[in-house]
Amino acid sequence: MKKKTQIGLLVLVTALFAAVPLILDSEKSYYVYFLFMAFTFIALSQSWNLVAGYTGQISLGLHAFFGLGAYVIAIGWGQEIIGFFDPLGMILSGLIPAILAVVVGIPLLSKLRGDYFALGTLGLGEILRLVFIQGGALTGGSAGLMLPSSSYTSMLPYYFIALFLAVFATVVTYLMVQSSLGWALKAVRDDETAAAANGINILKYKVLAFAVGAFMAGLCGSLQAYYLFHIHPQNFFGLNWTLYPILMCVLGGVGSITGPVIGAIFLTAIFELSKILLPEIHPIFSGLLIVLTVIFLPDGIVRLGWFEKFFKGRKTESPINLKLFTGKEK
Repeated sequence: MKKKTQIGLLVLVTALFAAVPLILDSEKSYYVYFLFMAFTFIALSQSWNLVAGYTGQISLGLHAFFGLGAYVIAIGWGQEIIGFFDPLGMILSGLIPAILAVVVGIPLLSKLRGDYFALGTLGLGEILRLVFIQGGALTGGSAGLMLPSSSYTSMLPYYFIALFLAVFATVVTYLMVQSSLGWALKAVRDDETAAAANGINILKYKVLAFAVGAFMAGLCGSLQAYYLFHIHPQNFFGLNWTLYPILMCVLGGVGSITGPVIGAIFLTAIFELSKILLPEIHPIFSGLLIVLTVIFLPDGIVRLGWFEKFFKGRKTESPINLKLFTGKEK
């Protein structure tokens, strides 16, 4: 599709979603909650997509930045530094994870690649979880922190902020990959040796993508903190906040802009339905879905023949090696 068509489609879809809570009762309609969660997962999926799909660095530490962003809000609110839906607090909830991503990313990305980098980022999430469990009164320990739920007045601000985060993450990813920066990121992904030989600072671009992805994840964590009012390590540093966005990207199409959007909406619907219809076994169902996705749709929905023919008229393959998930080379 042409750029003007893409922009027009984005504006139209955003306007349609923005009209939903104005038509439905935002306090009673389950569709409003469903879309709120779907928008959050779109933003998280785009943050992982930028790092893995466009830079080729498969990270398993998205939950580390998500949880850290939530605790920035919880601690700041508890210390009366920030307030309810405080713009400065939400920006800090993205900046602090981004700074951590730079600090941790420089040694990790300079030394580790592939599966080793993935395991290193997975360890980061576990380290942060243990740190916040042992954080004493500041973090609330394993019980976490309770925020004043009386601040809640309506679902509308949550919905519109989640919609903004989804659009923001999608637009930022699009602008980055369409610029000269994007060409550098994809060069690093496709062949690091060739990229370095052409003067590209590999570490700089890897860390930059890692930090931008962490910023987006931190913002999503802050929104969930404001929504749940109870921030504790087991939930906010749970692996679901990493594994679900990965699955959504793989199902929709890694290394594409529309893939995470399609995957997030589709799988959020599946997961929510499974919680309602299969409340006791929905984790098993989710695990089975992960296995089936990487076996039968490793290239994603956007690379199915009919989808590519409709939107582009040509066939492309997934730009990253999914060996970590499938156990075999592409």
